[in-house]
Amino acid sequence: MATAQMYHITYHKPKVTLLQESGLGVAEIAARTCYDSFENSENQCIKEAMEKLDTEAINAIDSSELLANLAWVHHHHSIIEHATLSYLIQGTSRGVLQEHARHRIQAISVRSTRYTMSSVINAFVASLEAKEGFSFFLEKLLGLNLFVIADEAYLAIEIRAIYDKLLFQYAKDSDFIRNAVAKSSLPFLEVHKNDARSLYEALECGKKKRNVGDAFKHIVSDNWKVDMVVTFNIRSLKNYFDLRDSGAAWFQIRWLAQEMKRVTPTKYLKLIDKQHKPL
Repeated sequence: MATAQMYHITYHKPKVTLLQESGLGVAEIAARTCYDSFENSENQCIKEAMEKLDTEAINAIDSSELLANLAWVHHHHSIIEHATLSYLIQGTSRGVLQEHARHRIQAISVRSTRYTMSSVINAFVASLEAKEGFSFFLEKLLGLNLFVIADEAYLAIEIRAIYDKLLFQYAKDSDFIRNAVAKSSLPFLEVHKNDARSLYEALECGKKKRNVGDAFKHIVSDNWKVDMVVTFNIRSLKNYFDLRDSGAAWFQIRWLAQEMKRVTPTKYLKLIDKQHKPL
């Protein structure tokens, strides 16, 4: 949990896990290829690379004097594009996603609202059978842990807005139920009439409506949590950290950059982060 002082609102911070690192060896091989200077490497596996290629050893090297020199003395950063890192990011916001996606040189795969909104829509459909429809809907959505903001008083306002938008659409759209519920699950509405909890459980256990988010993406706000996997080459990662781990950055994306940096091995930070710059 973290508090943004300017708003006095409590937020969930993202969790970041390093999934994969390519190692520094390929980047040094690339640099040595440019200069034909393999014999000058302090890493024996690099020195012998053109005669006896040991890719496992090459990918395991922890440092490279040449890469450090190119990065900090000559500012020749294209070489370090050959080193990549992949991160699993859990629980950042769609607001952060919009900022994050502006860093174009990355691979990014994001949890899709098209395919993952079933529980929200099921909660609304079931709430139509409850005496206190919004109270039922609020209870279910709070249990789904869908939002970055953690304050329940604030979330009640946001969830109320989601409910009202869905209620408006329900009143205006004669195809609402068919867009919300899989054909095989439609009989549940009659079987569990006037029993919101049983209907919700039945819908959750039944077949999910394919692409259910297509009709309902308008309910999603910037506070909505997203998970994603991102892969950066470390030149792009340097740019990301320079811009986003900065007092000028929006606090939520700064939290994400700080968590990404925290799980980034030092051998990469030595090439891209001034705080880790070798002496």
